[in-house]
Amino acid sequence: MDDVDLNLLFALDALLVEGSVTGAARRLGLSSSAMSRTLARLRSATGDPLLVRAGRGLVPTPRAAELGDHVHRLARDVRAVFSPQSGDLDLASLERTFTIRANEGFVQVRSGKLVAAVAAAAPRVRLRFAPKPQKDAGPLRQGDIDLEIGVLGSSAPEIRMQSLFREHFVGVARPGHPLLTEGPVTPERYAACQHVVASRRGSFTGPVDDALQELGLRRTIVAVVPGFLDAMRIAHQSDLVALVPRSCADSALASTALPGQGLASFDLPVRTPEIVVSMMWHPRLHADPAHRWLRATVMAACREAQGPIDHLP
Repeated sequence: MDDVDLNLLFALDALLVEGSVTGAARRLGLSSSAMSRTLARLRSATGDPLLVRAGRGLVPTPRAAELGDHVHRLARDVRAVFSPQSGDLDLASLERTFTIRANEGFVQVRSGKLVAAVAAAAPRVRLRFAPKPQKDAGPLRQGDIDLEIGVLGSSAPEIRMQSLFREHFVGVARPGHPLLTEGPVTPERYAACQHVVASRRGSFTGPVDDALQELGLRRTIVAVVPGFLDAMRIAHQSDLVALVPRSCADSALASTALPGQGLASFDLPVRTPEIVVSMMWHPRLHADPAHRWLRATVMAACREAQGPIDHLP
C-alpha cells in the first residue's frame, strides 16, 4: 500500500470539520500554504473539489458532505490503532471530542457541573451533547456516541453500564392552582385534573397511570410533549398539571431562566417506582484511559449534583 498516505485522511478530516484551510492548518500545526497544497492533493486523489469558495468562506461539495462522518470515524479509528495505550493520561494535552447522548433533564440539571469539571481538568477536550430520539444501541456500536446516559432499556447484550443515581417524579402546577389551594392533594383530586405528559415516544400513559388504575381512577391527558421543559412551560401557562423528575422541578424553581418561577411542585398522591439513571458505553472503549477518565468525571459530577442520599453505590 505504498500509494496510500494516511496523512491525507487526517488532513481531509480536519478540512471537513473546520470548513477552512486556515482552521485545518491550525488544527494540524501546519502552515496555510502547506494545507492548501494538501487540499490540492486530496482533490486529485478523490477526483472531487471537496471544498469550494462561497463568498469569503468554503463550503463542502455533496461528495465531501457525504464523506464527512465516515472520514471522521476512520481518522479516529486509525489514531486509536497507532496510539499507545497507557495508564498514564496527560489531561492537559488530551485533545478529544466526546459525544454524550442524554435527555434534556440530564443536560438541564447536571451538564453544567460536568462541563465545568472537564474544562478545568482537560481544557482541550470538547463535549458534544446529542439528543435521545430513541433507545438504540446502534450509535454506541458504530462509534457515533461515546457515552449514553439514561434509563436502561432494551440494549445490546455487550453494552457496559454503571448506575449513576436514582430519580423520582413529582407534580408541578401553577401557583394558586385549585389542586394546591382547595384541599389536600388526594388521588381523586389529582386524577380529576387535566394533565400534560412529557414522552419522547409520544406515549399517553406511564407508571402513575398504573398506580391510579389500581385505585379505580384515570386521569385526563390533554397534551403530550417531547420534553419536561415543554411540559413545565404548559403547566406554567395553564391549569394543566405536569409530571417531571424531582431534579428538573428543583432546577426550574431555582433558576430565573426556566419556567419554575411560575410553578409549584408537590408530591404525587400515589406511589410510583423510582427510576435508575445509568451511563452506558461500548466494550471497545472500556479500557481506553481517556474514556475511563470521562466516566469517572461523569460519576463525580452526578454525585455532586445529586448528593449522597440518592447516589447508587
